[in-house]
Amino acid sequence: MEQTTEQIDYKLLKHRFRGYLPVVIDVETAGLNAQTDALLELAAITLKMDEQGYLVPDQQCHFHIAPFEGANINPESLKFNGIDIDNPLRGAVAENIAIPEMFKMVRKAMKEQGCQRAVIVAHNAAFDQGFLQAAIKRINAKRDPFTLSRCLTPPPLPVLCMGKPCW
Repeated sequence: MEQTTEQIDYKLLKHRFRGYLPVVIDVETAGLNAQTDALLELAAITLKMDEQGYLVPDQQCHFHIAPFEGANINPESLKFNGIDIDNPLRGAVAENIAIPEMFKMVRKAMKEQGCQRAVIVAHNAAFDQGFLQAAIKRINAKRDPFTLSRCLTPPPLPVLCMGKPCW
């Protein structure tokens, strides 16, 4: 009897991270409240495996985002992040332009990697995901690749020092 073995391409991310595509996200905002404060910048980078099996950046996008109508703009936040929302060279686009374009990039990478969902990887993932989800809700975006996904965030230093699993 002939024995067959299916070759698994471990460079495809569908075989890593439980089938989730890791997407590094970073946002800049005009405050701390995702419901009321403006999302000012959104950056996303998808990841892939290189020939040696290391995660490397793949596709990327970055948007300067115009504050939504009625958004709070905290001057202290602008001072902290250095964003001048009135600079005409900023080239800000509306949330309903930036979010679908980012989704398009993520879905393309998901297809290439055989993944069904995407997972947000960020320094402060809960904060970034909160602003992203609020913007998604404001524009009534469809086909959110991050819906029901987990956030991967670095564990607190004491957890690392104690050697406990972070997720």
